[in-house]
Amino acid sequence: MTLPFAVYLFDIDGTLVSAGGAGRRAFERAVGDHCGPPDGALASLRLDGMTDRLIVRETLRLLGRPFEDALCDALLARYVEHLQTEIHGPGYAVLPGVLETLNALRAREALVALCTGNVVEGARLKLARGGLDGYFDWGASAVCGFAADGEEREHVVRAALRRASARLGRAVAPAEALVIGDTPRDVTAAHAVGIPVLGVATGRYGEDELQRAGAEHAVRSLADEGARRVLFG
Repeated sequence: MTLPFAVYLFDIDGTLVSAGGAGRRAFERAVGDHCGPPDGALASLRLDGMTDRLIVRETLRLLGRPFEDALCDALLARYVEHLQTEIHGPGYAVLPGVLETLNALRAREALVALCTGNVVEGARLKLARGGLDGYFDWGASAVCGFAADGEEREHVVRAALRRASARLGRAVAPAEALVIGDTPRDVTAAHAVGIPVLGVATGRYGEDELQRAGAEHAVRSLADEGARRVLFG
């Protein structure tokens, strides 16, 4: 069966899983370890769709601290340490239709990858809790795009597309890829590279908001029949 796309690029938080606030809790603990208690200074920070490195930059700005690469790396390393315990807290869920979608794409031998603002080990922890890590490659030749590819999300998307081309041994045109995400940032980043978007309203944003952001397709969840039509043609 011919699929409509050469590569499927999935966001994680709000798209594949809801981590129940584990990421924010782990990050705030890491900030406390390195910068002292934030005392509510981060309450206004909306993390949806941001890369982990950009979250650090914005956090340091709110705290009145200069951004330094060494401090950013240290904060993210400590964040991963805390996430190892926080991810087992309440509220975690694999989102509707995710398992069915990933199994169907695997059965059709689709090239499936991550396109996420998470650091690699954070991404792995979030997916492993729900048994989803095995659907994706993690080695040096993995197609995925992660936070290390750039603070701005479009760099993550561009890196994933470049790796898909390397994996397939040909130049993959942006129109041959599909980004699946739950935030306007996913849409904006994908469009900066020329990739269409399937927006899923399983995060903070509704279908209407994702459509207004420019998503070519928007569905309530990956369990919707509309999602199947987009994904499988």
